Amino acid sequence: MSNQKFTVQKKLGDGAFSSVYAVKRNSDGEMYAMKKVKMGKLSEKEKQNALNEVRILASISNPNVIGYKEAFFENESGNLCIVMEICDNGDLLQAIEKHKKNKTKYTEK
Repeated sequence: MSNQKFTVQKKLGDGAFSSVYAVKRNSDGEMYAMKKVKMGKLSEKEKQNALNEVRILASISNPNVIGYKEAFFENESGNLCIVMEICDNGDLLQAIEKHKKNKTKYTEK
């Protein structure tokens, strides 16, 4: 399968072996985050860890955890693509860093 179902809108970030993009699903215009894992650069153990990540994400259903939608391999690149809900305000680490920078604290709410 390829990612013809999604159109990349912008890059959200990079890791050592993956990149995350904001994507739009072509069928209905819904926005998601897509993590593209460069499988060709991974050891066998790292490949298994990436596939385990998909299994773990698929098994979690909690309103406080970003929801998994689907995963597939891109035919042309061999990347593992993991589609998840998008967090419009960034991730928890970004929020923590913002509070540290501004020397503010979280409210209990």
